[in-house]
Amino acid sequence: MGDYRGTALIPAAERGHVETVRTLIEAGTDIDYVNNLGWTALLEAIILSDGGSRHVEIVELLVDAGADMNLADNDGISSLQHARQRGYTEITEILEKTGAK
Repeated sequence: MGDYRGTALIPAAERGHVETVRTLIEAGTDIDYVNNLGWTALLEAIILSDGGSRHVEIVELLVDAGADMNLADNDGISSLQHARQRGYTEITEILEKTGAK
């Protein structure tokens, strides 16, 4: 794709498309790809979500697939910090138990 979104995984994660995210991970998509905004699929699944069950599942899929949880955005804010700031308890717990900083 030629826009700021980068790979198809990033908008799928943002929009809560669980099965699409699963399919793209299984197809070998670069899960740590950073788009022009400085965001990965994991960051978008947190920053641009409501923290609901679909996004919790997407965060779990990305973490289980080996996403780098400590890749920060352009401002140096990590996925864990974004989850905490938004009060996303389930996402925060997933990230904390897997060693995110």
